[in-house]
Amino acid sequence: MTALPESAPPAPVDVVVMAAGKGTRMKSALPKVLHRLGGRPLLSHVTATARRLGARRVVVVTGHGAEQVEASLAADAQAAGAPAALRCVRQMPQLGTGHAGQQALPELADDGIVVVLSGDVPLIGEAALRALVTACAGERLALLTIEFDDPTGYGRIVRDHGASGAVRAIVEQKDADAAQRAIREVYSGVMAAPARLLRGWLARLDNRNAQNEYYLTDVVRLAAADGVEVVAHRTDDALQVAGVNSPSQLAALERAFQHRQAEALMAQGVRLADPARLDVRGTLACGADVEIDVNCVFEGAVTLGTGVRIGANCVIANAGIEAGAVIHPFTHIDGESAGVTVGEGARIGPFARLRPGARLGAEVHIGNFVEVKNSTLAAGAKANHLAYLGDATVGERVNYGAGSITANYDGANKHRTVIEADVHVGSNCVLVAPITLGAGGTVGGGSTLSKSTEPGALTVARGRQVSFANWQRPSKSAKG
Repeated sequence: MTALPESAPPAPVDVVVMAAGKGTRMKSALPKVLHRLGGRPLLSHVTATARRLGARRVVVVTGHGAEQVEASLAADAQAAGAPAALRCVRQMPQLGTGHAGQQALPELADDGIVVVLSGDVPLIGEAALRALVTACAGERLALLTIEFDDPTGYGRIVRDHGASGAVRAIVEQKDADAAQRAIREVYSGVMAAPARLLRGWLARLDNRNAQNEYYLTDVVRLAAADGVEVVAHRTDDALQVAGVNSPSQLAALERAFQHRQAEALMAQGVRLADPARLDVRGTLACGADVEIDVNCVFEGAVTLGTGVRIGANCVIANAGIEAGAVIHPFTHIDGESAGVTVGEGARIGPFARLRPGARLGAEVHIGNFVEVKNSTLAAGAKANHLAYLGDATVGERVNYGAGSITANYDGANKHRTVIEADVHVGSNCVLVAPITLGAGGTVGGGSTLSKSTEPGALTVARGRQVSFANWQRPSKSAKG
């Protein structure tokens, strides 16, 4: 499919998203449209595309699990800064796609073009929708179609046998005869129609079919009967129109989606050790000469600066990693809402954990089994082994010993530890916050400190060592 140049649509665009189905084959209590692809609900992908299309209004038809679906939509729209454009209507009971369209009608103005999407078809592209809107032009009914070698399960596109080949109807699988089932061109579930005409067609739908449902696809037959031109815009990209009805289909679509993201990253110059072993579940922005080893997962918003190297089996979420930093294998970074920053040339891991609010300066070293949370480490600070830094401000060139912790929580409140520049903290120390260690000071190994220290001082706080010569351990008593 050739994408048309982006231009103003011939009329305002309103989007209707079908999201009322139960998804029985998913065998899950979670509504089908809330299952995740690339770390986001299927429905979120669809509504994001609608926003990029410039939709005046997005009307989502909910039904099964409506409360969950609507709560997810509200949070998503709020995060995107577009809550006013979202409307939810409920389809109770679910009597077919045409009935779902009827529920959306009160939210649609007659001056617009209505684009109908499916909440379980997450990868429909903006370019394809713009082409469909252009084909509609506020006058025609436009369908997005595709040819499959095996069209089983899809509505078939029935055309005139004459030279025009005009679209006359869509026949659903269960209603098709043998000749119609042999048709390979199928309806993708995506259409664009003038709102004023769609309103009349929906009002004339009936349920005289094999499933006793009101089919939205019957509007094609009604449009043709009214003399309205029905046009088919054909795509050859099966991924754009792939739906999710089972865990197997979701897994297959996830791999296809991840493959596309890996290809896009490599086209930008990112070096992936194995494109098949990468998962991006959010956004990943990379500078030049970034290297990513196998089995890495990126979630939320992640930025990797020039020359960053990510070792194998890392999970990184909501973080900015600056130029030249190295993240060694099996490191877990999760900034959640507060974010994590790793400075230029820093060395993190292996087996390190950076939690929300970690702010690491240039050349900071965080080693194996070190956890940092809500703490700032200035340039050149090091915590290389088996340590915890929580709610701490750490100055330049501090060396933080193995087994040392900040005791930042008193059971009710968090308190801050300040470690000024050039302090050396020995192994197995406990710093009971609130406390400040003066610049250039040294804390002897095994110390538990509850009072601040003076700059340049050596501070030792531990019990005197005592030995008892020829001491005998207790022995077990003999059993009678």
